[in-house]
Amino acid sequence: MNDLKVRQVVKAYGPGSPVLDGLDLTVPGGSLAAVLGPSGCGKTTLLRVIAGFLKADAGTVTVAGRILGGPGVHLPPERRRIGIVPQEGALFPHLSVARNIAFGLTHLDRSAKRACVGEMLDLVGLPGHDDRMPHELSGGQQQRVALARALAPQPHLVLLDEPFSALDSGLRGAVRAEVRAVLRESGATALLVTHDQQEALSTADTVAVLREGRVAQCATPQELYHRPVDSWLASFVGDAVLVPGTADKDVATTALGRIPLATAPEGLREGLVLLRPEQLQLAEPDSAGAEGVVTDVSFFGHDAMVTVAVDGLDRTVDIRTLGPLRVTPGRKVGVRLTGEATLHPNTA
Repeated sequence: MNDLKVRQVVKAYGPGSPVLDGLDLTVPGGSLAAVLGPSGCGKTTLLRVIAGFLKADAGTVTVAGRILGGPGVHLPPERRRIGIVPQEGALFPHLSVARNIAFGLTHLDRSAKRACVGEMLDLVGLPGHDDRMPHELSGGQQQRVALARALAPQPHLVLLDEPFSALDSGLRGAVRAEVRAVLRESGATALLVTHDQQEALSTADTVAVLREGRVAQCATPQELYHRPVDSWLASFVGDAVLVPGTADKDVATTALGRIPLATAPEGLREGLVLLRPEQLQLAEPDSAGAEGVVTDVSFFGHDAMVTVAVDGLDRTVDIRTLGPLRVTPGRKVGVRLTGEATLHPNTA
């Protein structure tokens, strides 16, 4: 299988802390992984090291059992069998769609190239677009052609460098789903570098969150969202409600009420209880374990975020609500809890 294995990779651009500081990452063959993190965490540097554009100072990069970079080894990009889909597609503007896709197929004769281009266009849902020029395509179509060009040489690994960032929000979701479907059908191993949490969670099989040059957590989107390893990561990957709490076995007591705990570090009795806004529900006063006053309402169409100042709590909490909105700032409300929470050390 075409597994990607990054082991203890270090990369610095000068004196001071390295950008990548002993980073470890494994992407199983045939899966799509996303690398997510704040600006400056090393996402782009990691991609460039894997692609061969940068040489790591230490550590190894292995794809399909072959060492691409390591002590005494640094294969150039063209020998790594890695396809790259850059931002905005980066198609050659003077070449047709067919010639863009065939650009890296130098080992094939003309008829074999034509057959491969046809297969790739069918795969990405653009049959008959052979003679089109890039400027005649929509942004989404250009991204699909860029993906076809990356997949045509049958690479061991495909790297996607924020490929949807230039698309408008209405198109981004659809193209994202199309690209994911194509990658799954092709069986390719892929690594998506993105700064968009929603994109990472909704697209990838696994998500690796980088922090200070290392992987803070690598897990499925569901595990990452519901069982983050710490409160920083909980807040980074989604909206988080963090309230002080005290644990008694598998139940935490908070100003919002008592709630079952899914996980808590061994020996931890006091800390921050993590809830997601959708785990909180608005209720009538006197009918729930906690009460407060609505301070703000943000309406998004498909849902709304209601901010509540809870009695006895020194911070506001956000509650995600569905359906018709019946509260306004200043209204007294009750707050109910649902589901399970996780307990984390208070590092503030």
